[in-house]
Amino acid sequence: MPPLINAVIASPAEELKRIPMLKCAVIFIIVVCSSIIGLSLLQLQQSKAHELELAEIASSNLARSMAQEAEDTFDEADIVLTGLAGWLQADGYGPGQAGRLHEVFVERVKAIEQLHGLFFFDKNGQWVVTSFTGIPAEMNSSDRDYFIYHQNNDDLGPRIGHAIRSRATGEWVVPISRRINDREGHFNGVVLAAIRMSYFDKFFEGFDINKNGAMFIALTDGTLLARRPFNDALIGTSVAQGEILKNYLPRSSSGTAMITSVVDQTVRLCGYQQLKTYPLIVVAAISRDSILNEWQNNVYKSAAIIGAVLIINCLFGVLFIQQLRNGQRVETDLRSAKADLQVMATHDGLTGLANRRLFEETLNIEFKRGARTTLPISLIMLDIDYFKSFNDAYGHVAGDHCIAAVARVVRESLQREADLAVRYGGEEIAVLLPDTDEKGAFVIAEKIRLGVVSEHIIHQRNPLGNLTISLGCYTCFPGVAGDIEQFIERADSALYSAKESGRNMSVSFSEATTEGSFHSEVHMNTDPKTQGGAHSPDSGSGMPDQDNDLPTEDENPPPQDWKHPDDGKSLSEQDEEFPLKP
Repeated sequence: MPPLINAVIASPAEELKRIPMLKCAVIFIIVVCSSIIGLSLLQLQQSKAHELELAEIASSNLARSMAQEAEDTFDEADIVLTGLAGWLQADGYGPGQAGRLHEVFVERVKAIEQLHGLFFFDKNGQWVVTSFTGIPAEMNSSDRDYFIYHQNNDDLGPRIGHAIRSRATGEWVVPISRRINDREGHFNGVVLAAIRMSYFDKFFEGFDINKNGAMFIALTDGTLLARRPFNDALIGTSVAQGEILKNYLPRSSSGTAMITSVVDQTVRLCGYQQLKTYPLIVVAAISRDSILNEWQNNVYKSAAIIGAVLIINCLFGVLFIQQLRNGQRVETDLRSAKADLQVMATHDGLTGLANRRLFEETLNIEFKRGARTTLPISLIMLDIDYFKSFNDAYGHVAGDHCIAAVARVVRESLQREADLAVRYGGEEIAVLLPDTDEKGAFVIAEKIRLGVVSEHIIHQRNPLGNLTISLGCYTCFPGVAGDIEQFIERADSALYSAKESGRNMSVSFSEATTEGSFHSEVHMNTDPKTQGGAHSPDSGSGMPDQDNDLPTEDENPPPQDWKHPDDGKSLSEQDEEFPLKP
């Protein structure tokens, strides 16, 4: 199909703007998947924080319970020591008192579960009375740190010493002791209660911690007194460089902290509490892995569920996108078909020029615009000279090629997008030139006429031997005078004047002269085959028949097989190819 001239088809700007559904669908699927993942991660993060928060509360409560239990344990032992210290200071510990004191010591040990034994040492460290039967000879405790402390300090309060092994049984014990003075206030010995280490093991078992958890009791200087899980090598060692005693305890006497143990390098959530009465600190530590164990199991389950949801969502998304693509393909095909139909409805299939329908619509629009802007509008009407004879001589197929060739020349002669070339009917073509005055229209008309002549299309029934055209021009100001019908009629009248005046010429209808008169402006050429005669409108009357001036068949019979002067090919050899100059 020939290229279209000034196709008036709805542009994208004239159509309703469409949302790019495919992109929206992809974005929607991404947003949905991202939202599912984001919300799931947020929920998992919140549940993790909740688990840790609950663990902090549990650890803190556990530390407080341990502190209370430890304080009660040492309080019970100290109450016994206080009574015994008062007795010894008031009544002394002579030979007469030894038996009675031993019985009291035994009764007190039996009454209090945590007590390993009760001991009284004189001012030289010799064992005077114990809760055990028999006192080993030459048994002396003057080298013990608790004895040295009381010997050198006047403090009569209780003192908790480092964990030691009992010299009576070899068992691990935690000593709590008091200083004994004579009546004059001089140092007179030490009374001591030994608390079983095994009691603390039993004491720790009463609290529920996981297998990786830990509990310990330590002096505020960091000396470890008891620990769960029990490790003989750790008893008596210092944990003063641990984060709790080094960083947290100086700021607060109780709290929680997630730290790495200096003992076994395990990360634990530790709740700590310092005792109010004694220089002790208790710590309950729960393994971070144990705290988050259930949460991690939920993470795996959630990940599996979310993964399944995402896969299903993506599958549905792919199907949806595929449907959208199919819909877009159908829509594209429909748009293409619509565009083709619009072209078919507004353009001539043979020449590619606009048809009468598009011409009438465009002319109406341009007339209204010209009325607003007071700019001129011109119309050129052209017709192929002796076309009926051309068809008779060379056939209708050649005639179609002839019309197409003239249409191509017209199309190539127009330079502006606003100019509209129209196949007005048969071999007649119209050219609408908005914003073009009379001289400009005549220049375009001559350009078209000479362009057709330069094609050298053989027409032996034309007196000039080649194909020629006649053109009529008319220019008006839509806002001043005239209507569309008159506009077309006057251009057509100018065309008839060109025909009447000898053909192969351009004629302009002049409104400056009397109505119905014309003036001719013909491009002069010394070549008689391209020159058209300039005729006055008064030289003839009426439109002559196209074939009246043709030579008869006897004078100039038509050729049986028309050939192009350049290539010599016959029409039958060229099939549908029209013999035009390349």
